Parts: sequence; C-alpha cells; structure tokens
Amino acid sequence: MTDTRPDPDALLAKVQQEEAAARRGRLKIFFGANAGVGKTFAMLAAAHAAKQQGRPVRIGVIETHGRADTEAIARDLARLPLREQLHRGRALREFDLDAALAWGQAEPGGVLLLDELAHSNAPGSRHTKRWQDAQELREAGIEVWTTLNVQHLESLNDVVGGITGIRVQETLPDRVFDEADEVVVVDLPPDELLQRLKEGKVYLPAQAERAAANFFRKGNLLALRELALRRTADRVDDQMQAYRREHSAAAVWPNRESLLACVGPGAASDKVVRSAARLAQQLGLEWHAVHVETARELGEAARQTVQRTLELAKSLGARTAVLSAPEVAPALVGYAREHNLSRLVVGRRESAWRWPGRQALAEALSRQAEDMDVLQVALPVARREPEAPVLQARGLLAPHALRGYAASLAGVGLTSLLAHALLGFMAPTNIAMLYLLNVVGVALRFGRAPAALTALLGVAAFDFFFIEPRWSFAVGDAQYLVTFAVLLVVGLVVGQLAAVLQAQARAAQERERRVRGLYAMSRDLGAALVPAQVAEIAARFLRAEFGIASAVLAPPLVPTAGRDVLAVLPGATAEPDLGVAQWAFDHGQPAGSGTDTLPASACLMLPLKAPMRLRGVLAVDGQGRRWLPDERELLDTCAALLAISLERIHYIEVAHQSTLQIESERLRNSLLTAISHDLRTPLAALVGLADALRLAPPTLSPQQAEVAEAMRRSSLRMSALVANLLDMARLQSGAVQLNRHWLPLQEVVGSALAGLDEVLAGREVTVDLPAELPLVEIDAVLIERVLVNLLENAAKYTPPGGPVGIQARVAGRHLEIDVVDAGPGFPVGREARLFDKFERGDRESATPGVGLGLAICKAIVEAHGGRISAHNAAHGGACVRVELPLGEPPA
Repeated sequence: MTDTRPDPDALLAKVQQEEAAARRGRLKIFFGANAGVGKTFAMLAAAHAAKQQGRPVRIGVIETHGRADTEAIARDLARLPLREQLHRGRALREFDLDAALAWGQAEPGGVLLLDELAHSNAPGSRHTKRWQDAQELREAGIEVWTTLNVQHLESLNDVVGGITGIRVQETLPDRVFDEADEVVVVDLPPDELLQRLKEGKVYLPAQAERAAANFFRKGNLLALRELALRRTADRVDDQMQAYRREHSAAAVWPNRESLLACVGPGAASDKVVRSAARLAQQLGLEWHAVHVETARELGEAARQTVQRTLELAKSLGARTAVLSAPEVAPALVGYAREHNLSRLVVGRRESAWRWPGRQALAEALSRQAEDMDVLQVALPVARREPEAPVLQARGLLAPHALRGYAASLAGVGLTSLLAHALLGFMAPTNIAMLYLLNVVGVALRFGRAPAALTALLGVAAFDFFFIEPRWSFAVGDAQYLVTFAVLLVVGLVVGQLAAVLQAQARAAQERERRVRGLYAMSRDLGAALVPAQVAEIAARFLRAEFGIASAVLAPPLVPTAGRDVLAVLPGATAEPDLGVAQWAFDHGQPAGSGTDTLPASACLMLPLKAPMRLRGVLAVDGQGRRWLPDERELLDTCAALLAISLERIHYIEVAHQSTLQIESERLRNSLLTAISHDLRTPLAALVGLADALRLAPPTLSPQQAEVAEAMRRSSLRMSALVANLLDMARLQSGAVQLNRHWLPLQEVVGSALAGLDEVLAGREVTVDLPAELPLVEIDAVLIERVLVNLLENAAKYTPPGGPVGIQARVAGRHLEIDVVDAGPGFPVGREARLFDKFERGDRESATPGVGLGLAICKAIVEAHGGRISAHNAAHGGACVRVELPLGEPPA
C-alpha cells in the first residue's frame, strides 16, 4: 500500500515560502523581443487601469526615447523625483531608490513603474544594476512593474549576439525573470515593427536609419521573436510542472510533447534509442531514456549493454536515469507521470515463445497508462539460445545459486527429519508450515530460484513422508491435492516476494552507503584549506568506494598569462597522462578510458566544472573497467564536489590577497602623502639654493659650477618625484575633480612641448597633428600632465639625437594620440603591467625613475572615460597610445 500522506517538512517549507512571498512585493515584467514592440506603452496603459481601480501608482523612471504616444500616456501619472549623480564631471539623473522606499511606506499597496530592468546604474549608486533596486523594493513590500527585452537575459545574450552581430552589455540573471510573479508578453509582427521604425515611432530619424541597417533586419526580428516566445513557454512549462508537483497531479497533461525511451537489457535496445532520438529531432522535442532494474540478476554482459545504450542516449541528447523497482511497467509509468512525458517508446519483439499469462511490456504500459501514447519499435526476432547459456545469463547456475540449491536440499532434508521426530505431536497440516518456513529462509538468503526449488522439494517430501499412503507419492485423500497446490503456490509467491524484498534492501543499502560516503566527503571538503587536501580527500573517497587510484590536476591558483598548465596535486595515488588531462581541461569534456576521446589512456579524465570556470581534472585509474550508469553518476557527483571545493579555496585566496593588497595600498598611500608633504618645502629650498649658486657672480670654479648644476638637476628630479607621489595619492582618493572644456588638442600638445625644452634638447621631435582634428572635452592641465610624462619617458629611453614623435588621428568615436620613441621598447608580455604603480620595464636599468608616471597617466585618462595602452612599434622603439572619447562639441 502506497503512503500518499504529504511530508510534514515539505508542508512546513511550503508554508514558510508562502509567508515570505506574501511579505514581498510582486514583480510584473512586460517582456518583448526587442525595442519598439510597445512594452513601455503597455505598462503605462496597465498603470492607468490600476489607477482607475484606486491603487496608488508612481513612475520611478520611464525611458520614452522621444516617442510622442508614450510621453502622452505617461504625462497623467505622478512621478518620483530623480536624483543627481556626478560621474566624470557630469551630473546624471538616476532613479532615487530612497525616495521610492519612502513613498512605499507612506502609500502601502502601491505600484511603482521601473522601466528597463537591465539598466546599469551610474557609478556611486547603491546598486550597480536596476534589477537589484527592484529586489530591494520588493523586499520592502512594494509592487514593481518593469520592462525587459529578450537579449538582456544572461543565458541568451551570446545567442542574440550571434544572430544580430551586436553583443548587449547590460544583462540580468535568468533567475530574476523566472522568479517574477507575472510576465506579460508584448508581441508585434516584424513587418509592423519595421513600419513603426520607418515612421519614427521607435527611434529618432537618425537613429532609426542606423537601426534599420543593422539590428532591425527582418531575419533578426524573426529570430528574436522566436527566442522570446520560446523563453516564455519554458517559464510557463516550469510553472506547470511545479503546479503538478504541488497538487500531486497523476494524469499526464499533453501540453508539451516529450518522449520516454524504455531501455532494456537486450542488445537491440540501441535501436529503440536511435528511433526515439530521430523522432525527437524531427519534432523538436526533449526526451528521456530510462532503464529499470528489477530483482532479476543481470549478467556482466547485460549490464555493460545497458550502460552502452544509456551512454548512446546521453550522447544523442537524452536525459538518462536508472530506476530500481520490482516491476518494469509501473516504474516507467510513474517516471513518465512525474516528468509529464506523454509518449513512451518501447521495443516490439516477436518471440518464439512466452510464459502463459505474461504480458509484453507494450501491453502492460497500454493498460496502466491509458492517457499516454505507446510507440513500438520493431526489434529483431528473438532466437532461443541453448539452455545452458540462457541459465548462465540469468544467473541460475551462478556459484551463489548453486550454493542455494545445496542449501535447499539440505534444508528440506533437515526439515523432514525434524518433522518425522515430531510426527506424534503435530498434525500433518502443521508439518506443512515447517516446509513453508524453510522456503522463506532460503528465499531471503539465496534468492528466487533456490526458493522455488525448495517449494517443489517441500511439497514432494511432505507427500512422500507424511501423507497416507506414506513412502510413496500416491495420495489417499483427494483433499490433500488442494493442500499441495496451496503449499506450492504460497511457497513460490513467498519466495518471489522475499527475493524482491532482499534485492530492494540491497539496493537501498548500497544507495545509503554511497550517500553516506558523499556526505563524509563533502564534510571533509568543507574544511579543506589548500588544494592538496582536496586531492587527498578525493583519493580516500574513491579508494573506499571503488578501490581505485586517482589524482587531481589543477592549474596554479594565481592565473598566468596564456594557457593554464595543469599540475598533479600532492596526495595523488595514480599517475595520469598529462596530455590527456590537458585536453580534457582545455575542451571541458571527459577523455581517456571509457570515452570516445583518447580511449587508450589508462585513466578516465573528468573535468572539474565549477559555477565560474573549470578548476581542474579528476583522473580515475579504472584499469579499463566499464563504468555502470550509477557508478558514472557517482563519479560526476564527486567531480562536482571537488570543483566547488577548489573554487571556494581559490576565492578564499583571492579575498585574502585582496585584503592584504587593500591594506598595504592604504598604508602606502598614507605614508607617501605624509612624506611628500614634508619633503616639498626642503626640496623647494634646495632648488632655490642651487639656482642661486648657478646665477651668482662668476666667482665659482668650473668644477664648483658643475656641482651646483648637478644639485639643481637632482633637486628638480626629486621635486618631480614628490609631485608624482602627491598626484597619485590624490587620484586614488578621488579628490581630483575634472575641469573639462572643449579645446583643440594642438594647444595642449604645444604647452607640453614648451615645458620640456631642456628634456627634449638634442633630440629630433616630430609632431603630426592634422588641422581637421575635432575639439575634445578635456581637463587641459591633467591631459598636459599625461603628455609631459609620456614625452619625458620617451626622452629618457631614446638615445641622444634619436627621434621622439607625437601624432594624433580620429578612429571611430575616439581620438587616438600616439607617443613613440626610438628606445629599446617594452618587455614582451608585460605591456599591460607597466601601468601599475611602481612597475618598471627594466628594474636593472640605470635610467632614473620609480614607475609612477604611467600609473598617473592611466588614472587621468580613465577619469576622462578613455583608455591607454602600450606596444612595441613595428620599426623599433616603444609606442604609448591614448584614446579619448569624442563627444558632440558645441556649435
């Protein structure tokens, strides 16, 4: 009898979830394929309807993009004031989260309109993304209505980028979309959308022309529309499955076609799998492949056949599973109902003979699943094999079964002797119970076949020894024939049930042992602090579970430039092939023994896939064994636990290093600021004294004049170093505010060159600044400082008389400025690190400097919204490139 009572823990968890959901505000998303389909308009129209019903409605932020109809319908709704956020010298108007929270407390039960859920907030805001603002609003009990395009979903971002050629940067996690209380699909056929675009109802005319030529092509619109509808259908399907589980729905709802391929132990089951795969591909359906393990023992060849068939199904795109059950048909029907699979694919074999009254699998499925379609695939005709191989395949002549037959003979003999001794004290009917008890004992210990033999021998012995006429198989009273029949049937049934119970108990014990092992492993991994401990824990678990050697290979914790090279972690008990392991890591796929990739390897290589990235490879030395489906699933679970543990250790190390770096930076900045302020006054006095000596009446000898000039140069160099330290401290503290103006670049370059007359003396300076260069909005003082630092560096490393050049040009929406020299160039592979503080290209160089000039240049350029990079010029020497954004200069 099946216990259908609900689980109390599940009920409690459900009640807690419902209470939490009741406290949270609802999230309603107006979802569309792309811009212009009318999401914002539909949201505003629904807001007007809610307002007429008496609900408080406020606009948090609305992006109309200049559309007249959208602005007109939004005009009648009250708006929350926007806040100003300074960013790069500009005041940006952003959504005011605190004002929205205050409004929600003042007017409970209201609706807040928050357009463009995937929008990125300005730096300095409380949250980096608008969807995070929506989450905080919902936690405060405020209902949020918002809009979203399909390309902003993280899981579809790369797909949309591949279709349209444009990669959208603003995305949000799919869980935000899936957790929404309501999703309203706003759809528009591509032809109507293109007509709206042509009429200027989507973008302004200039933007509409560019959009029509790039993103808004009809093929793109059709593909995006399909993605949006499919994604919505997937969400609805998940909701339907959750409803079925919650309400224990037994019937299959054919709302979405799906297939279940029934895999048997026969060699022809691969035909069932291939037929189901072809059908699923033709109809665009998802499908499952399931094998049911019953109490009947399978030989090693049959188990390997099942494993190969399930591996084939998985490679063809199926979800596979192995079930344990006393009967095949009820288990398959239960799995199909649980996963809402409406079509079952089974094999049809015309056998030469069949046990009387025994139904074929297709007939049993048809009787038990009247609401499902059963599709039969024709299999080859089964030929009867010689009797001995059949018995051997079924395990009837296995050593364990032979011991059971011997125990059956011995048990019946001992029972007969005991019953003969008790014959004067017991009626014959009670003696029959002794034989029945013997059947139960043999069934529990040795299985079905010895139990059946015990039942037959028991009936024969009872008739021969205890029924008149005794010592013969003749029966004097016909009523004993009924006793014999009942005894035989009961013995066979009890033996069958006992064998099934024993098989299920063994399976449950095996599952419990493996779960206990995984629990112990996960507990130990939670306490691991270094990768070597992870490898030792994995080796211990695999040795205890399978008796095999293993090794964990991982790249260095600190990422290196180029390809990550694997190394065997300490604690390994196997010697893996590093080449095979590297292939599995680079491609993220299993390799080695038992796979289709490099199967000659002695080890099976499983990539350790963590949520963020691959963390290494688990090498399992199975010595060429064929892994059963449940064993392979256990290995995959072990690999997943190892990957998560390695990723946790990695981020612990990252957090530790970041904490140390932040603390050291803070201390260094404080020290540099204090020292720099204390040094400026004596340095200024030293420079003044050196100038006074140099400009005094010519009473100094040539040697003294040279010493005074050297003092002056060293003082100026030290003063420049102190100025760099102060500038770096100010830039990092954020105390510098840009004073931006629209200026021609030629003026800034001229000022920088004028201030470097002495430094550039004796070198050929070439300037290439086209007259048609546009104005740029920059802080002239800071950009001049950038050019001075770059030109001074170029002069330092250029031999006397060598050329130094500066050139500029327009590249797209940026102005590129190159400063080139004829020096030795940058160290290959370290170009990006040169912009770090106190980093120099050649630490052994005699050229003076501490490595702050390029770091200051990077901070100033990035504050302007630009980029700076370094590379070696083709003709020799170094080139530093500055890219500044071009805006729209005033008329």
